[in-house]
Amino acid sequence: MNKKALIILLLSLVVNELYAQNQWAFKKDKIYTSWANDLNPSAPLPEYPRPQLVRDNNWKNLNGLWDYTITPKTEANPTRFEGKILVPFAVESALSGVKRTVGKDSTLWYRNNITIPAEMKGKQILLHFGAVDWQTEVFVNGKSVGTHEGGFDPFSFDITLFLNKKNNQEIKIRVWDPTEDGPQPRGKQVKRPRGIWYTPVTGIWQTVWLEALPGTYIVNTKQTPDIDTHTIKVAIALNKTSETDKVKVEVLDGANVITSEFLGTDGSATLKLTDEKLWSPSSPFLYDLRISLIRNNKTVDQVMSYFAMRKISMGKDENGIQRMLLNNKFLFQYGPLDQGWWPDGLYTPATEAAMKFDVDQLKAMGFNMIRKHIKVESARYYNYCDKMGMLIWQDMPSGDLGNSWNPNPGTVNNETEKNRSADSEAYYRKEWTAIMDDLHNFPSIVVWTPFNEAWGQFKTVEITEWTMKKDPSRLVNSASGGNFFNTGHFVDLHNYPQPAMPRPDLFGKDRILVLGEFGGLGLPVDGHTWQQKDNWGYQSFKTKEELFAKYALFIKRLEELIPLGLSAAVYTQTTDVEIETNGIMTYDRAIIKMPIPELRQIHTKLYK
Repeated sequence: MNKKALIILLLSLVVNELYAQNQWAFKKDKIYTSWANDLNPSAPLPEYPRPQLVRDNNWKNLNGLWDYTITPKTEANPTRFEGKILVPFAVESALSGVKRTVGKDSTLWYRNNITIPAEMKGKQILLHFGAVDWQTEVFVNGKSVGTHEGGFDPFSFDITLFLNKKNNQEIKIRVWDPTEDGPQPRGKQVKRPRGIWYTPVTGIWQTVWLEALPGTYIVNTKQTPDIDTHTIKVAIALNKTSETDKVKVEVLDGANVITSEFLGTDGSATLKLTDEKLWSPSSPFLYDLRISLIRNNKTVDQVMSYFAMRKISMGKDENGIQRMLLNNKFLFQYGPLDQGWWPDGLYTPATEAAMKFDVDQLKAMGFNMIRKHIKVESARYYNYCDKMGMLIWQDMPSGDLGNSWNPNPGTVNNETEKNRSADSEAYYRKEWTAIMDDLHNFPSIVVWTPFNEAWGQFKTVEITEWTMKKDPSRLVNSASGGNFFNTGHFVDLHNYPQPAMPRPDLFGKDRILVLGEFGGLGLPVDGHTWQQKDNWGYQSFKTKEELFAKYALFIKRLEELIPLGLSAAVYTQTTDVEIETNGIMTYDRAIIKMPIPELRQIHTKLYK
């Protein structure tokens, strides 16, 4: 690039940045994280969004300022747009620059005019969405290209045939989200936030991007390790097949190819490893995968992925008590309940650094597990947990609440199950299937949790056994703290504030005993709360010293319960969230309420 061209490029970048800053400002009426100040509105969250299926140099990030408007639900097409919204932040969030609620009677619209880069032309163009809450319809140049229902799973549309021959392409997106007025999975969102229930999240909340692909391409992969047979099974899906095409799978340790195979007729390859390196919290080794679609000795498409050799299972100890095993050895799993909420972005952290901060701090504190509570994160979050060696228990986001709850494990009562409508049940099944499919390849995820505390719990045995059959490579916690049924791998007790455990003599022979929630010790920190008064915790303290003293007693009690049969515990919670002030960190992540070195010291004792 010559000097003149470089100057023009730099000036263009400066002008675009100034324009973005003038069109957008986040609302500072409540607390926010320091990363909000680092947010670049002309290129928010610029990182490649799909780390388990990577192609180089053929994608375009569409995050940034879009037009938006909110119209009555009955209005089919907006006649005007009200202003700018910063994608990918939900319209209710401060970082969106809008901070407005939508509700069941209104529709949120987005509009953006884009250009297709020259190097993408002549290829298949896919429009990807990381997540949009909840019902989405996408229009390209005035024509509907497809709809999607689901607030927590990625989706995409092939928009090739909808593109015009001009440089300018108009994208419109219609989103409808009824929050708790609908039966769809929604997690902690409510119209009127209070207690343990939080602000609604409507619309785009993960990265939007374009991808250019050849006519035949690799759609997805499915990696399933087996450390007992020293193999990794890789299944590949193509958008279309040809008898002359071959798919080659290579396993790499760093830059070295250690084994390779071609796909069989069943669309999968099973590769044998020798002296494999096992993945664990203390040694999170990841193998790379290179997958190539070959036609006439020429590579037509190629993706990079990765996997880990790790096993999660259950087995009896010397006393006949079922234990949770990692790589065939008992490892006590301990971590926080993690809501994944942010004061400025709600579901979406301001930057990649913000997302990493939570995981880094929890790792430094000596936790080896996170229970991701009725929310699904971006692919980059799980990828980072894979790299850091953080075990994940993944909840299904709840919805359609209202059934009764019997928190005492051991009492089977079919009357406690929710009688869902056909639509409600279909929404649950569709999204749980999509979530499990999308997250299958992340080795950090070791437990699936279909239900939490009877929140919409229905057909428990059927749903649990379907989940177990769909993914036999992981454990299934049927209903964390919810209504008990004789199914799944766990008996899970919720007990506040002090630690406790299910009775080993009643349950320990058949299922793993875990404490799915406890703690909730509160400490509001002046200047770092969502609201000035009426904050809440299960038990509140006035000083950090008092808080840590009580917490240390709880950890001592966990030490005593482990030999009796306890396999895991979950402390409530990582951060304060809105009016909840029972986090280890404040909601803005500015204050860590308990000393990290001391936390690590007492937590380390749990793993011995």
